Amino acid sequence: MVTFLPFRGYRPNIRAGESIADRVSPPYDVIGEDELRQLQSKRGNVTNLTLAPDADKRYTQARKRLDEMIADGSLRQDGPSYYVYDQTFSDAGKTYTRRGLVGILKTEEYSEGNIIPHEETFSKVKADRLNLLRDMETHLESIFGIFPGLGEELDRKVDVSARLLYRYVDASGVEHRYSRIDDEALCGEIAEKLKSQKMLIADGHHRYETALNYAKENPGSEAKQYVLCTMVAQDDGGLVIWPTHRLIDASDIGETSAIKKIGKEMKMAEVSEEEMERDLRDHLFGMIFKSGRCFLLDNISDEGNVMMNLDTYAAQQKILYGVYKSDEGKSNVSYDAELESVKKAMAEKKHDAAVVLNAPDLQTIWDLSDQGKRMPKKTTYFFPKIWSGWVFYRMN
Repeated sequence: MVTFLPFRGYRPNIRAGESIADRVSPPYDVIGEDELRQLQSKRGNVTNLTLAPDADKRYTQARKRLDEMIADGSLRQDGPSYYVYDQTFSDAGKTYTRRGLVGILKTEEYSEGNIIPHEETFSKVKADRLNLLRDMETHLESIFGIFPGLGEELDRKVDVSARLLYRYVDASGVEHRYSRIDDEALCGEIAEKLKSQKMLIADGHHRYETALNYAKENPGSEAKQYVLCTMVAQDDGGLVIWPTHRLIDASDIGETSAIKKIGKEMKMAEVSEEEMERDLRDHLFGMIFKSGRCFLLDNISDEGNVMMNLDTYAAQQKILYGVYKSDEGKSNVSYDAELESVKKAMAEKKHDAAVVLNAPDLQTIWDLSDQGKRMPKKTTYFFPKIWSGWVFYRMN
């Protein structure tokens, strides 16, 4: 059973001389330094709360700013509502629209079997976000979940009832449309429908686990048992998943030695960069080395471990851990979801090697996750990202 409810959201009250672009942003963990400076130059931008420039492990000044925004009317509170978040975008020459339903999700242990994770997480990130929740008592950003769906009849009712609040086209050409549903009967139908369904966490594992820890700290507060969540139906035509490639910096192992070691663990076929990209789908993954040499790689055997058929897992165990020892306290791996960016970095010899992965398959993610399997960190990159600042869930 998933408890997914409407809530009394706080959202931007746009005034003269202001636009919704001044208030919203990509999620906190994908914003570069230059972009952050530009966003934080706008006083009401959400990044001044999620990444407060004066935060020193605590967010007391950000909390003060949030309270001021509510007091001066910069944020307005709605009655009980769900929200609809549509994103229209282009990928590989095609145009898609992805629809998310926004509400509050009751947190529970993964062991209950209703909320399903698919990736491992970083404990350091969770510690910072827990401090943010303690000080703000507000969910400022949404997790992203995938659920079976509402069905044709409820989808039609949502279309009819949703009233547009904001529209914005970002610098990358993604159109964001945020709408509100406040029909009490329809909200009740949606909540009832979700009770019989499960949810896979697509993006926001850190935020969900942080929210769960926060809920445990506050067992006497029902409001603090919930997290802001955007749900997308698993058959949504706009569910586009990119792979997240691995970039390796390894000063302690030479290229020739690395290739020799990898060759003992995996089948390696040397190809041109063009052939690697063209034929990647027929192989487990590819690799590019600083010299420009490219390979397509496959398992010699799966060793009786079904996870070895997942490219990110095999690359982690055989390459990152097995050859480059990246699990031994070394931070020698970085991540990039855009292949062109990876190829450019390797052409400029910025890294020693790159692992080039295939786009993950959603059904494979569902199946493995439902078996209790956790995939390596950054296995998936759901494109585009869910932006923040459209609505907040205040828990006090």
